Amino acid sequence: MIVFPAVDVRGGKVVRLTEGDYDRMDIYGDDPVKTAVSFRDAGATHLHVVDLDGAKDGAPRNADILAALGSVEGLFVQAGGGIRTPERVEAYLSLGVDRVILGTAALKDPAFLRAMIASHGGKIAVGVDARDGKAATEGWLDVSDTDAMAFCEALRDMGVQTVIYTDISRDGRLSGANLPAYEVLARLTGLAVIASGGVRSEGEIAALRGMGLNGVIVGKALYEQRLDLGRILSIAKGDLIL
Repeated sequence: MIVFPAVDVRGGKVVRLTEGDYDRMDIYGDDPVKTAVSFRDAGATHLHVVDLDGAKDGAPRNADILAALGSVEGLFVQAGGGIRTPERVEAYLSLGVDRVILGTAALKDPAFLRAMIASHGGKIAVGVDARDGKAATEGWLDVSDTDAMAFCEALRDMGVQTVIYTDISRDGRLSGANLPAYEVLARLTGLAVIASGGVRSEGEIAALRGMGLNGVIVGKALYEQRLDLGRILSIAKGDLIL
């Protein structure tokens, strides 16, 4: 299982939101690239990046930072936030981003999603952000009537290879991952699932690995030093058994 340390960017700074609330934001640094390099030097091979300004405004706002992150040697970078046109997808990929995450556009414009899958295949992932079991859009500000689990299944059937499933109610709260939800998602054959939201313990990392998930995103627990990156990387690989 792959561990993706999270670097969320707002106003050029490294931040974490609580439950997707832009008014409940903690700042953890003023240099996203320095933060990314520190994760790489601790053993990370993958990075999860969100342009929070872009997610809220509907258009990427931190392209210079994305370009710098995309050029960090030794890191696979997946990134999203306000990517809703083919031109934006191409721009992100041209910046050195390895995988582009679609969110609102994937839910609201299936034709666009199909076109991006046809053009870029596995370089396209979809972020399914759930609140009370329903998919949220517009940087988590709006909640749709779409069942999040059913949406994941539909995405797989459309040809999406990777889904990042976030339980918004747990994100940034260190309240624990929604393990029952991931147990359900793990049974969706043909879909790589990356868990996100509330991960706080080594036991959860081990449990997610045991389910056969593709990856896990860890943010606040790292910034608050609740988890050691080196140890959870070993747990995720199966080198360290709890």
